[in-house]
Amino acid sequence: MDYLLLIVSLGLLTACGFLYMRIRDQQAVIDDLIAADPDPLPDADPEMILTLRVKDPIGLAKRESQSARKLADRLPVMVTRMVYQEVRKELEEELLEREIDTEINVEYR
Repeated sequence: MDYLLLIVSLGLLTACGFLYMRIRDQQAVIDDLIAADPDPLPDADPEMILTLRVKDPIGLAKRESQSARKLADRLPVMVTRMVYQEVRKELEEELLEREIDTEINVEYR
């Protein structure tokens, strides 16, 4: 029984030594990569994006359009897309009036 515990202990000690060597090698590789290129994007400013979400597009469509009142219950996805397209168009017009150069996209997620 004592020999079995000794063999298992030696096996575990060997495994720990092997893992320690692997961790040390990985750390050396990471240190080399950091030393080679300490700051990959030194002058890059973060890009700021404004997100707009219409909280109740179906309700807005029903309130603003008589035809949307009839379509909203049957084709809610289509009406929602139309609402976003209309909001995009109106927002773009307003920003152009104020001479603000923008890029407006509608993303479907």
